[in-house]
Amino acid sequence: MQSSLNRRFSVYRAVSIGLQNPKSATNVASILRAAGCFGVSSVFYTGQRFRHAKEFNADTKAYHRVIPTVGVDHLETVIPSGATVVGVELVEGATPLPEFVHPDNAFYLFGPEDGSMEPSLVARCDHVVYIPTFNSLNLAATVNVLLYDRLAKSDYDSSLELIRNSRDTNNRLRLDQ
Repeated sequence: MQSSLNRRFSVYRAVSIGLQNPKSATNVASILRAAGCFGVSSVFYTGQRFRHAKEFNADTKAYHRVIPTVGVDHLETVIPSGATVVGVELVEGATPLPEFVHPDNAFYLFGPEDGSMEPSLVARCDHVVYIPTFNSLNLAATVNVLLYDRLAKSDYDSSLELIRNSRDTNNRLRLDQ
């Protein structure tokens, strides 16, 4: 099954996420689920406010056991080799996400739920994007939208095998064509 997963998400294998001082265990657990669904290879976080999200019930697929989730002092120290650093923040001068072309090897950085990314972290970004909404999204929703945008703009797997392997065990629904 692992080789099947690697084939399904080969376009994503070089994707990592950095969370600056996340506040909500619920959001981080939801981010872990999104990371698993969209094939993210690792999640890094800073700060002391988040402690229990790895076991929080929003990560119902237990992706915290598969995806390295590592607490670090500074996200700048864990930028993956060769990665393009992309900040995701509501900041003047940023590129609207619908216009952005995602790099193959990306390290996406997100600020905290109740603040903005530190200016020194923004300065390390190769690109900064924002999601054009009427209000700010919560952290987990922002990560999901960004990862979906990456998928939608890629050469993704649309096979029946993917649907069958991805759906819940209680879902056997089919559309008659």
